[in-house]
Amino acid sequence: MEHYALIKQLHMTAAGLSLALFVVRAWWSVRESPRLGQRWVKVLPHLIDTALLVLGVLLMVMLSMWPQHHPWLAAKLVALLVYIGLGTLAIKRGSTPGARALAGLAAVAVFLYMVGAAIHHHPLSWMAG
Repeated sequence: MEHYALIKQLHMTAAGLSLALFVVRAWWSVRESPRLGQRWVKVLPHLIDTALLVLGVLLMVMLSMWPQHHPWLAAKLVALLVYIGLGTLAIKRGSTPGARALAGLAAVAVFLYMVGAAIHHHPLSWMAG
């Protein structure tokens, strides 16, 4: 547990970077910007999201917090899958700019739900506070 605070801070920083980069990429997708095709735009989000996931799993193991014992953690992991699905619609698979924009907004809402679940340690997220 000696590195807990650092790992938690890195996890939260990666989450913030992940959200910021997602919003930029979703905006570019809605605007049909050629910037989405740049190599760094395709690589950097995967590096950040991998770090975010690895750090989250590391925290879970360090604290011995398992989703089957902590409903808020299980809800957060389910929300992560929803976020990933909405993210692919927002950036790649949405058929129209409007559909991509709607998926992007929904993905941000799900991301904010995950933040609330993590802060309040409750599956009701912000509604639990």
